[in-house]
Amino acid sequence: MISRFLREQKRYTQKELCQILQCSEEKVVPLIQKLKEYGVLKAVKASDAQRNMSDLLDEDIEVADVEAGENEYLYVFTFVGVITVAGRVLKCYPKYLLSASEPKEELKTVLKVLERYNSKEQIVRMWNESSESQSFNLLAVLLFLLNDYYENGSYSNTEDIIESNGMGEILWEKTINETFTYLSNGRPYYTDLQTKKRVNDDYDYFKRLHECLITVASKELAEADLLDLFEIAGADLSDEELDDFGDKEYILYRIEKELNVQFNTRKQLVLKAIYAYVDRRGSLMDIDCLSMFGTNNFNLVWEDVCKVIFDDKLQERIGNLQLPKKLKAGYNRQDKLIDLIEKPLWTVTGNCAADTLIPDIISIDGAQFVIFDAKYYNAVLNAGESPKGQPGIESVTKQYLYQLAYKKFIEDHGFDRVRNCFLLPTEEDEVLEKGEAVLKMLEELGLENIKVRFIPAKNAYDYYLSGRKMNVSELNL
Repeated sequence: MISRFLREQKRYTQKELCQILQCSEEKVVPLIQKLKEYGVLKAVKASDAQRNMSDLLDEDIEVADVEAGENEYLYVFTFVGVITVAGRVLKCYPKYLLSASEPKEELKTVLKVLERYNSKEQIVRMWNESSESQSFNLLAVLLFLLNDYYENGSYSNTEDIIESNGMGEILWEKTINETFTYLSNGRPYYTDLQTKKRVNDDYDYFKRLHECLITVASKELAEADLLDLFEIAGADLSDEELDDFGDKEYILYRIEKELNVQFNTRKQLVLKAIYAYVDRRGSLMDIDCLSMFGTNNFNLVWEDVCKVIFDDKLQERIGNLQLPKKLKAGYNRQDKLIDLIEKPLWTVTGNCAADTLIPDIISIDGAQFVIFDAKYYNAVLNAGESPKGQPGIESVTKQYLYQLAYKKFIEDHGFDRVRNCFLLPTEEDEVLEKGEAVLKMLEELGLENIKVRFIPAKNAYDYYLSGRKMNVSELNL
């Protein structure tokens, strides 16, 4: 298979995509169309300004037919993860990785972060949604089967066997009716006890089917050069072919019957994944196959990483917080920090709207109240130059307003410092201090200006994957 690295949000010409995907202009057109259909590729008008942009604005996206040889548009991948399409593996890495063209080790870590982020949903994304249709996500199913196997082992069903004088449960009725009894002083004694033992059935139909598909998944991912990228070992468990288990209709019928009697969640997930594979079959090499593992919204992943490593308290009940002073009377201990933010009152109705300001992260560090906003931007902030790719004015004003929203709570509970900070990812090895974002009219109200810190993404991911917290002091706020 053809395997290539692509950077999220980078602008590519059609000619460049031909070279990357190793195909002619005529053959690249249906590939571009398919990628656009599933929302992982966007088109923008070709211009020098667009070539230098590191983010994609909705108003820049062009909806237009793709034609061979055109140079009117640039193409932008809006996806982080792995895409397989028509025998090609596209390894899409995050936009902040600017110095390396094939950041394999960095992408390995990103994929682990995506796995942890997705694990909260506890679902298998077996289908790709597009604006027009739905397609089978073969890659997601293969990865699920292998990861599940290494976590839980082969699918197993048990059977009960009867033994003489075994270690299992004694079957008294069977022992009394079927074995010789000695009587001594009017009491019966049994020299042979019938016992029941529950063992795994190594020849169970579904165990064999599962191991067959684990072997198939290993071979598919090995041929696509993805085992190493996902850091999964292959498993050769079976010499059987799928056809050995019967025709498609028979296999699906057996799976449906098994699903009706299995109430274990893990077994149900495995059976459904097997059912989907058998029903759809196919290969990562198929011309019509488009499979994905990743996200179009890596900004949400970055936000979750920052929430975890800086120990976000936004959804925590204020009665459980370690405050500098005892919780003041008038506050409900069961309220969460998010509940303290005022909602707009619409006077004619006499009621407040449901929506209000929602900060990304609130961190309490001793007597320091810290308001973080995780920003997935490639901002260019250099001395003497105009800022580029920075958070917009709405982000700056909201960050000041978050501080106003908590002003009374902060004063009531003895916090001696308030800090406001944007958190942006960087490929560098250390925290980069990039000054502040300042609005004088709000600074004059006594509000803290917004610090700007570029966080080493690899360090943040290490904390995230290990469940450790990053010390706020490392940011030098």
